[in-house]
Amino acid sequence: MGKRKKVAALNRKEALKTLYFAKLQDVPTSPRKMRLVADMVRGMEVNKALGALKFSSKEASARVEKLLRSAIANWEQKNERKAESGELFISKIYVDSATMLKRMRPAPQGRGFRIRKRSNHVTLFVDSINNNSDKN
Repeated sequence: MGKRKKVAALNRKEALKTLYFAKLQDVPTSPRKMRLVADMVRGMEVNKALGALKFSSKEASARVEKLLRSAIANWEQKNERKAESGELFISKIYVDSATMLKRMRPAPQGRGFRIRKRSNHVTLFVDSINNNSDKN
């Protein structure tokens, strides 16, 4: 690795130390279904989002709830204090497409139809409200 790339990589690594996030990789649901849940909680305060996810009937909401709890724990670990109610909110959440398993389904007259079993990656960022107002 050249010096310029190494410096850029170190700068990115330092910038990540000030962010509080959690990642969920290779979730075996389609990104479209996961984005419905992500859109539901985007920008919400974390306690409100946990309640919304707990009582949602979607299967993906249980996975996002677990991911949100992990992001909160990461925030608490880096700040060395407990999160108070109303302090944290979901600043960013995005769902990216992951690998696709390609399978064949038997079809009439000797043909085969292609089945794509999709998966996704979810990244969730949390931030404190008072920290966000300092930046503006």
